[in-house]
Amino acid sequence: MATFPAPVKGITLTHFVVASDVDRSRRFYADVLGGEGLKDGEPTIIALANSWIVINAGDPPTDDKPTVTLEPPGDPDRVSSFLNIRVADIHAVYAEWRGRARVAAPAPSGGRPSAPEPSGTARAFPAAL
Repeated sequence: MATFPAPVKGITLTHFVVASDVDRSRRFYADVLGGEGLKDGEPTIIALANSWIVINAGDPPTDDKPTVTLEPPGDPDRVSSFLNIRVADIHAVYAEWRGRARVAAPAPSGGRPSAPEPSGTARAFPAAL
């Protein structure tokens, strides 16, 4: 099993995903994007590149945040956040990922293929700048 990608210097970002099906989301990040499992269950933690993805089913309000409820997206056509993954070679990434999930082909100008993440959040994979 992978180890946490703790930074030696600076910071590392963690993307927190609230999903209605934690295992399905885990399979997307591990099987499609090539992440490695750090922890299964709730929360599930996936090491991906130099960061990690935390996936959980949500939670009711807590004492320190009595008005905040974590819940999966209710409408897949409305997005409030997304994960932007920068890659060195968009065509190589497309060739690798297209067999693992429904991924749109890059635009002729080197545009953005995307793959719907199982929690309902759209993911775009742009070419490197």
